[in-house]
Amino acid sequence: MLRALRRRWDAYKYRFVPWLALNLRRKRRTLRYVPESSQDKIISDEDVFETLLKVFKALFINDFSRHAHILALLPEIKCKYLELLTVEQKRSKVNSCNHQSQHVFSPEEVLLNTLGFAISRDRSSLVSAGTGVFVTKGFVPKGTVVSMYPGTVYRKHEPIFFQSLGNPFIFRCIDGVLIDGNDKGLSRSVYRSCSRRDQLGPFQMSDESWLTAALQNPLAVGQYVNNCSHEKAANVCYQEFDVPGYFPVELKQYLPNIVYSHDIESHPRCVVLVALRDIKQGEELFSNYYTIVG
Repeated sequence: MLRALRRRWDAYKYRFVPWLALNLRRKRRTLRYVPESSQDKIISDEDVFETLLKVFKALFINDFSRHAHILALLPEIKCKYLELLTVEQKRSKVNSCNHQSQHVFSPEEVLLNTLGFAISRDRSSLVSAGTGVFVTKGFVPKGTVVSMYPGTVYRKHEPIFFQSLGNPFIFRCIDGVLIDGNDKGLSRSVYRSCSRRDQLGPFQMSDESWLTAALQNPLAVGQYVNNCSHEKAANVCYQEFDVPGYFPVELKQYLPNIVYSHDIESHPRCVVLVALRDIKQGEELFSNYYTIVG
């Protein structure tokens, strides 16, 4: 019994706020300092937007036939994607003998073909840290969006007490907004409920697949990135990004975040993880859990 509790604590302590706070002085590399909250940007919001757009468009085109019911309602958008699909098919004919049908890649393959790398969850290289996230293929250049932190987004006044009990996946943004990245229990039910509440006919406003083992958006594993240590320095950091109102409606199905309270005027908050240096194949991702705004 005690041994089991010890194992659970060893895995949980890397995300337990009081434990991290007590170790801040000894583990300076778990801190990230920014002079002002406005400077908490490794790359520009435009770069984040363009990266997400590039990946999401590639995912959409890859599974084009599945979206016929959506495109039937958006004839102008359909024409645009048909042109993109034609370009992709011409490009793929060089390596394909079968010209009859479109080859559908896995989401991980789409990410590799689009950004030049793939990531996945596996056992962390940190002792007793549980699950971690690794670059499994390719190469991640410095300044690249390498992952996303999925979950329900709570503003300061919104209720999250019961969801937070025993929950190591609650991320706090600089402005006090919280993101619950737990894919189990009450947190899972709340996310699904909010996601289905906001669905507009055939248009999904968020991605539920991160709650399962079959990810539709291969970037949505950021909640499993572990905190750095003395031996393992941070190679990624968190960056907040508010999704603009003009984000393409057909691509919102890949956004792994949903707001807790339905509010037409509020923009969904996303948190992306950005590479602090070049990251090679086989390396595990490590972050700074604490950002100090001074």
